[in-house]
Parts: sequence; structure tokens; C-alpha cells
Amino acid sequence: MKIAIGSDHRGFQAKERIKALLLDMGLEVADLGTFANQACDYPDLGFAVASEVAAGKADRGVLLCGSGIGMSITANKVHGIRAALCHDELTAQMSRRHNDANVLCLPADLVGDALMQGIVRVWLTTEFEGGRHARRVEKIREFEARHHVPPAGCGGGSSPPTN
Repeated sequence: MKIAIGSDHRGFQAKERIKALLLDMGLEVADLGTFANQACDYPDLGFAVASEVAAGKADRGVLLCGSGIGMSITANKVHGIRAALCHDELTAQMSRRHNDANVLCLPADLVGDALMQGIVRVWLTTEFEGGRHARRVEKIREFEARHHVPPAGCGGGSSPPTN
């Protein structure tokens, strides 16, 4: 399984520790940054990781920022992404079992290392249940497909008229 991972500066140290965990688990890791504690904008990293997952270049994604909220909002703007902000192992498990979440968002400032590693392990090893949950996830996919407007220049979007 290939995992795309990214963080802003507030999540950088935790990202490095989670990346080491993923490698120890025998997973392939694509680290999309940031690569230092210097201030950066979380949407840049959130869009990069979510886009890798949406394009099928990674099986799942992990994003970290101070609260996890900004990364969750950002990732969920990408067509095909179901990002879940998880604070404990139960929410990690449920996001996979019931929602088939494909991006995990973590609050680097709010959760300790041991719990964060537990969340990641549970999230990566929990399968989607399907059944009645598949029907609900399909409703999300259908809504997204009906309302998705591809960016201009990406085969299907139209440019706004110029005056």
C-alpha cells in the first residue's frame, strides 16, 4: 500500500514520526512536504496529498496540521476525497468502517505521539464494511459527480467569458 503524507510547519515533527511508523509497517511512503519547520500554507500540502490519492497515485493519504481542521477542509475540496479528522482510535476505525475515508487528518498540536500512532495503525488496518454504508458512500459520490466542475483547462471546464 502506498501512502501519501504531508503537513504544514505545525505538523512537520509529527509527520516525520508518522512517516517512520509507516515505513516500519512496510508501507511505501510518498512524502509531499513540508520538509522543514518554516511557516508554509497548509492548503498547498493538503491539495497535493489529496490530489495524489484522487488520481490513484497513492492508495491513501495522511495530513497533519496544528488542529487538523484546515487540512480536513482542504482535502475534502478535492473530487473523490473523503477526508476524516480523527482524534482517537474509535473515530479512526469508524471513518474507515462506515465512511471509507481515504485521507486521514491529524491534529499535531492536540494528540500525543502514542495515541497518534495508534490512530494511524487502526485507520490503516480497518476495512470498509460495505453493506448499508456502501449505499451511503455512493450517495456522496453521486452528489459529488453531479456538482463537480473540473478546473479550467482540465478537459471539460470552460473559461469565463472575457470582456
